[in-house]
Amino acid sequence: MLGDRVKLAIACLALIGGVAALWPEPRIRTPEGELAPRSPRQEPLTGPAWSLHGYQLEPRARFDVEARVLSVEHYRWDAGARLAPVDLALGWGPMSDNRLVGRFRITQGSRFYTLYPEDPSIDVGQALLHSANMHLIPATAGVRRILESVRAGHLVRLEGILVDVSRSDGFEWRTSLRRDDTGAGACELFWVASAHVL
Repeated sequence: MLGDRVKLAIACLALIGGVAALWPEPRIRTPEGELAPRSPRQEPLTGPAWSLHGYQLEPRARFDVEARVLSVEHYRWDAGARLAPVDLALGWGPMSDNRLVGRFRITQGSRFYTLYPEDPSIDVGQALLHSANMHLIPATAGVRRILESVRAGHLVRLEGILVDVSRSDGFEWRTSLRRDDTGAGACELFWVASAHVL
């Protein structure tokens, strides 16, 4: 009899946990206007590569960005997930302003992000110049906790280094060094030394 009650309690807890996992998080309210008016800052950087989780990281540029989080995607199973468990689609300038952001549906998946305008008159090119999908490599466990807690609508400040990544089995991952590129290879591969939710 006690065994049946324990099984029932476990089943109920599992059901509650499953429903809670599917329940949408409350939407973050963002103030009006450009929340992050400044473009990301980038300075060329050379130096020795270093190892992290079995990958070699080669520095390409110092990088810092203050931006609105447009979308968040967590990765567990792809080739880069151990190194870069979180992608953030970030927006600055006009893409940190509700008036423009609200006119797009924004999705992420397979290490890409996509903007879907709600009407054809929207200048998608301007939106793409002021946003990017960034593959984030946390420098420490503390930075990882912050990155994994970030939600769409948050304003964040991230500082670190853009890197190229390789592994002994031939795996290679290259960072973008431009904000005006799109498609494959256009994402920043960003070793994040410091992360703050503002």
